[in-house]
Amino acid sequence: MGIQIKDTATIGRKFASRAQAASPEFKIGVDSTTADWAGNTAAAVESYNQGVTAAIARQAFQKGVSAAGTAKWKEKASNIGASRYAQGVAGAEAAFTAGFDKYANILKGLSLPPRAPKGSPQNLERVRAVADALHKGKTG
Repeated sequence: MGIQIKDTATIGRKFASRAQAASPEFKIGVDSTTADWAGNTAAAVESYNQGVTAAIARQAFQKGVSAAGTAKWKEKASNIGASRYAQGVAGAEAAFTAGFDKYANILKGLSLPPRAPKGSPQNLERVRAVADALHKGKTG
């Protein structure tokens, strides 16, 4: 005889209600930890690499996308993502500005080749200059 458990709808409701109620404890845990998240995470690089390699080998990404499907993505993005979008963007303003500053300076320092008549292949050299400079800025 199998293990007796509650029905999955009841388990799901309990999961959701308990997780929502745990938000204050989550914040307290984050605020009070003395663990070095960045140091510990950096030290786990080999485990990360092994895990990613194993996931690639078993095609976990493709399988996950197929299992979820477009309908699930659309429903979650529309009903949950849309309501969190503005708050997330507002909370990321300083990080965005700091991260983009490097690329803004690259663009400001570019000397582009002269503009040619509309449709001229020479205009692609302007695009190439921007793309090359930004790529170099990202990758070194």
